[in-house]
Amino acid sequence: MKAARQTTLRRRAHLFGAGVHSNAPAKLTLHPADADHGIVFYRSNVSGGDGRVIEAVWSQVTMTELCTVIGDASEGSVATIEHLMAALSGLGIDNVLVEVDGPEVPIMDGSAARFVDAIDEAGIVELSAPRRYVKILKPVRIDMGRGFSELRPASSGFRLDVEIDFSAGIIGRQSASIDLEPHTFRREISRARTFGFIRDVERLWKAGFALGSSLENSVALEDDRVINPEGLRYDDEFVRHKTLDAIGDLALAGLPMIGAYRSYCGGHKMNVAVLEALFSDATCYDIVEAPRSLHVARHAQTLRASAAAYAPDVN
Repeated sequence: MKAARQTTLRRRAHLFGAGVHSNAPAKLTLHPADADHGIVFYRSNVSGGDGRVIEAVWSQVTMTELCTVIGDASEGSVATIEHLMAALSGLGIDNVLVEVDGPEVPIMDGSAARFVDAIDEAGIVELSAPRRYVKILKPVRIDMGRGFSELRPASSGFRLDVEIDFSAGIIGRQSASIDLEPHTFRREISRARTFGFIRDVERLWKAGFALGSSLENSVALEDDRVINPEGLRYDDEFVRHKTLDAIGDLALAGLPMIGAYRSYCGGHKMNVAVLEALFSDATCYDIVEAPRSLHVARHAQTLRASAAAYAPDVN
């Protein structure tokens, strides 16, 4: 993305649905916001108190098992934010207030497509303030088991290279590479759905996960076949969805990034961990204004710390 100015929505957008894990209904409203507001969640309808404001940044993440959760559950958290965050990041939206009246962002069809549609209907407008980016200066890498996740410098833009490797033959080893731009995100990533194995469903139910999963919002796999009658949307929908998840999780940097991301057998936990590693070392990044200005402002202070739905993180 090379836009010089920050963006927000032209008007509000409304969505309604149930969470894939909680099966709890929720109304979601995307509100336009001023420059430098960032992406902020407002969790309304919290038992025993007023609503809770939670900034969509890595330091607010409290769980990464099967989805990404921000906020403290005892005070009002929001789960499964990654698909919405991917849509906002993929379309280049900098400032939005996300109001949600339930514990989980609605899963919709298991992809980011419905969020993209809602954003398109609302419209996108530029603001007067210049866009700022996190520019990667030095490589940062996280290793977990046989998987890894890393951020590396790049001269411009943000590129993702994601590879997965499942023992199940229906998935196997798949890789996807994209330069994150709105048209690429819409066409190649946004419609990729979350996925899971039928054999895991009972175990997940007992653990309190996937209570709202269905063939309407997930790709269900049994042995080496897809249960959904419509089949796959892409031949490699599985790795495209993992790329979608990575885009959403990495948006928790709080600003768009200039750099390159690569992962092998990654997931929510490693996506958030690599951000934590990045921001723990101020020599690894700068905060810069829009590339066309070529003006680099040295970062003066640490970014303010202002769970596919049920696809496994370790694959």
